[in-house]
Amino acid sequence: MPQGQPTVVPDDGLTTRQRRNRPLVMVHTGVGKGKSTAAFGMALRAWNQGWPVGVFQFVKSAKWKVGEENALKALGETGKGGPVTWHKMGEGWSWIQREPAEGELSHEEKARQGWEQVKRDLAAETYRFYVLDEFAYLLHWGWIDTAEVVEVLRARPGQQHVVITGRNAPPELVDFADLVTDMSKVKHPMDAGQKGQRGIEW
Repeated sequence: MPQGQPTVVPDDGLTTRQRRNRPLVMVHTGVGKGKSTAAFGMALRAWNQGWPVGVFQFVKSAKWKVGEENALKALGETGKGGPVTWHKMGEGWSWIQREPAEGELSHEEKARQGWEQVKRDLAAETYRFYVLDEFAYLLHWGWIDTAEVVEVLRARPGQQHVVITGRNAPPELVDFADLVTDMSKVKHPMDAGQKGQRGIEW
């Protein structure tokens, strides 16, 4: 398979191997479909390399049955690739409209708890590949401070790759990230009144 050649070779004192193996922060944003799907595809590649994979879902409901979850968990249990751990952080803030019951944590507080868990795992180098699914929403809503996220990611130790998905990724995160894909929408079945379906959306 041909290897891509960079158009720029920076004068950063690193060898080609060191630069090639530098851990990346990646962002999939935009209004088009496929942001999470692309991130899960990268998680499959990480699993194939034998890397521990941590998936943190921040917006989709914990009750939502995600096909990628079943597939990646099953693969993680085969012992052939890396282990896969799936975290559902909250209960689906984008669709659940109800207010938290008395004594229950707010959606924002649950989001913050999820981010604190990610910070602990980064500090402990728990995973080699992280999917922070729909995490960009929390930054856009102001629930989690973008500057803090950037600093935590900048200071993360070891060889930890992080991919963040979600619409409206803040400019500060986009500027910091190594790879940013903005997925635009040309057409979508919902434009013609068609709802999501099995095997396509989940």
